Amino acid sequence: MEKRLDNTMAGLLPVEIVYHPSWWHKHAGIDFDEDFYFHPLKRVESEMLMEKILYDKFGDFGLGENHGQSRPEVGAVHNAAGFMLSEMMGCKVNYMEDAAPQVIQMGLDSLHIDSEAPFKSARFKKFMELCDSLKTRYNYLTGDVNWGGILNLAMDLRGSEMMMDFYTEPEEVKTFFNSLLAVIESFVKGIQKETGTSSVSVNRMVKHFRKPVYLHSECSNTMISNDLYEEFLLPFDIKWSMENRPFGIHYCGPDPHRYAAQFQKIPALDFLDVGWGGDIKILRDALPNTFLNIRLDPVSLKDQTDDFIASTIRQLVSESGNPYLTGVCCINMDDQVPDEKVVTILKTIKEIKNEWNQRTKSCIGNSARNII
Repeated sequence: MEKRLDNTMAGLLPVEIVYHPSWWHKHAGIDFDEDFYFHPLKRVESEMLMEKILYDKFGDFGLGENHGQSRPEVGAVHNAAGFMLSEMMGCKVNYMEDAAPQVIQMGLDSLHIDSEAPFKSARFKKFMELCDSLKTRYNYLTGDVNWGGILNLAMDLRGSEMMMDFYTEPEEVKTFFNSLLAVIESFVKGIQKETGTSSVSVNRMVKHFRKPVYLHSECSNTMISNDLYEEFLLPFDIKWSMENRPFGIHYCGPDPHRYAAQFQKIPALDFLDVGWGGDIKILRDALPNTFLNIRLDPVSLKDQTDDFIASTIRQLVSESGNPYLTGVCCINMDDQVPDEKVVTILKTIKEIKNEWNQRTKSCIGNSARNII
């Protein structure tokens, strides 16, 4: 693996939290209907309200740093919502008041798509109207749109048949994936050219990097074997890692360590989103120069004691080894998670950072005295 890009790293142990739409709906009255994503005024007002609430609750820990600003965010940067490309490619999407948009698998009857068709779709035209309206008013655009990933999109389009296609039509699958790659690249590069970022909406942790991380979502990879990944999907990760640095993989499943040997073959894996349950030690041994973003369990959080949460974080950070190559996040916390649990996460990270800084100062002081 290539040397990490020192000038792009995220600093000392950054932390991020993301609430599930049910939390925002209950506590802030936000409806996640179609207008939330595509109405210019609601787009700006909703993100502004989210920033204000985060600042009011957790501003002492650095959250809500954009409070009070009216920002033309083209996508939902405070939610985990990967649906846009699927809808552009023909999938039906159900919008709900208190949940992320639900993509309905299309059941495509072949492994052939027109890579230009998504950009002629009604959904893409609606998105461009949003962008044009925001840019007319603000003169610039910010944020980005969760673009999913190759297998994620393939599953949305093809459904469960995709699992059989690997074995019955391997060459057609490779052609199909190349077509999806063309759609993704065109979409992502178009947004990044306007806003400067591509993947904040995939995981907010990437905003701590000095350069935009190209973060490939591989949520569906937990469903396939290592051999299938290596043959059909690893080549794309290798390609993107060579063309888009910093490059990262979002893996929210519980078994990212299963792919440690395959991830080692990626020339430059700068960022890895480590799903809850992932073995940090195995991944760090395999990826000494990769930023490991540790994801906490949002489901069990409400039932865990503060001591348990703190000790879990400390253990995982310790297993990652280098706090400058480590981040901690908790994504999709629902409306049952009390503020106190979030404060425990943020407070624990702050304490670890202070301890590390004190240790570093002590080491520098001792070195200076030895020199004198």
